[in-house]
Amino acid sequence: MDKILNDKLNVLTNNLKKMEKVAIAYSGGVDSNFLLKVAKDVLGENVMAITISAMMHSSREIEESVNYAIEYGVNHVLCNIDNLDLQEFIENGPLRCYHCKKFVFSKIKEIASEHNIKYILDGTNLSDLDDYRPGLKALEELNIISPLKNAKLSKEEIRILSKELNVATYKKPSFSCLATRIPVGDKITKEKLRMIEEGENFLQDNNFSQYRVRVHDDIARIEVDKKEICKFYDDDMINKVNLKFKEIGFKYVTLDLNGYKMGSMN
Repeated sequence: MDKILNDKLNVLTNNLKKMEKVAIAYSGGVDSNFLLKVAKDVLGENVMAITISAMMHSSREIEESVNYAIEYGVNHVLCNIDNLDLQEFIENGPLRCYHCKKFVFSKIKEIASEHNIKYILDGTNLSDLDDYRPGLKALEELNIISPLKNAKLSKEEIRILSKELNVATYKKPSFSCLATRIPVGDKITKEKLRMIEEGENFLQDNNFSQYRVRVHDDIARIEVDKKEICKFYDDDMINKVNLKFKEIGFKYVTLDLNGYKMGSMN
């Protein structure tokens, strides 16, 4: 293992040892899965994973989080708040992410407190600081600890270390809250979120590795990795995607020639 990476991993493990008992906000994604694996190796039974299942989360992601927690033998709490009645979230203003994170992590803190756990951790890493993330302010206000960021680990370094530690998600595509596919100011509804989820599941099932389905009224704007745009040169693929997305409920189906870009709706 590279010395710099090894040093960062040591910083992470030493910081976890000092906390002794932790709860991890767990999505089953690249970052939180790596954090859970390391925390389990370091703290054993003194680790709890807490997953929030809400309208803006993909059911596949939730199912994967459950399966990984079972694989690691970690105490896992699944909190269902599917009927998220948070007006600031539904209205989808510029600070939607802040209000949502404040609400969600307050729930996580309540659960951790019920189990006498003082330290609540999340998977924020160094690379996240390069994006527009108003939700980070909410984490700071609630005293949520981000050990990956504190160890100065970037997304790419987390993938490399995940591979070294045989964490299956090392090559998993980056994922985020489904609400990020809806332009700021457009109201968020369950119907829109489920249409996005079904469209993205279809792209995954057809072997696209990195994708987003952005929604503009009745238009689906598909983003895929630039290396995968060539898959749409095939008439069968175009027809298959077009037909499926029309079945889902979109009136128009478009392909963004700029390709996938993190935070393109910011």
